[in-house]
Amino acid sequence: MRTLRSHWRTTSLAAGWPFPSEWALPEVDKLCVAASKDEDLLGPAAEFARARANTGAGLAETLSDLAALHTVLRAPGGLEVDREVDPDELPTPLLRATAVAWADVAVREATSIEVCDGLTGLATPAYLRTRLREVYAECELHGSTVTGDYVLVLVGVELDGTEGWSRFAALILLADVLRGVFDGGETLAVLGPCTVAALARRDERLSLNAASVRWLAADRFGVDPQLRDQQPRVWQERLPRTHEAACALLRQLGRG
Repeated sequence: MRTLRSHWRTTSLAAGWPFPSEWALPEVDKLCVAASKDEDLLGPAAEFARARANTGAGLAETLSDLAALHTVLRAPGGLEVDREVDPDELPTPLLRATAVAWADVAVREATSIEVCDGLTGLATPAYLRTRLREVYAECELHGSTVTGDYVLVLVGVELDGTEGWSRFAALILLADVLRGVFDGGETLAVLGPCTVAALARRDERLSLNAASVRWLAADRFGVDPQLRDQQPRVWQERLPRTHEAACALLRQLGRG
């Protein structure tokens, strides 16, 4: 299985897979196991397609990646590959299962998620994931790291037992504070019911901006009768090495 996985990755990268660090997924391993055991690939391929879609890979990229596996499997011994990868050579049932699974995720996100949050005007988590993909690609192109160049500055508050307008007011206040401090083109987004974030560069302004957010958030909450007993929290999250891991981090932060 490891040999198959290795040759699949090599073939996929040679065929143009754009982000080598993001290629590995648990679903890749499941597909390799199924292929190694000569099992039906339709179910694992559908899981693979959904996983690729969730990490932001396009349909063309996903099909080309799967075609690389198909090319490896057709090579003598599944080892040496001397043929060009061609998605059109995928068996029709496999092509259909992959495309339908990928489209299910894409359509669900397109119909249920907007670019901007209607309450705060900040970006949605989906847009932040897209922006992060661009940032990871940019850093990879220039030989730097997202971990070293960027950080997530987060502002949140615990509102257990608080309902109705107070929860909305808290989120609006947090968004307004973030927007007032990070006004230099940073990506600002809502991550959860009471959490907002700024994707900011690690530069000489970062410490001052984070301190300003902390002071302003406490000040705004202090003058609101319904929120004065709440203490906003400001912290920084180190971005992981891959876009896939960053998306997982956003989901975790959104759940609080």
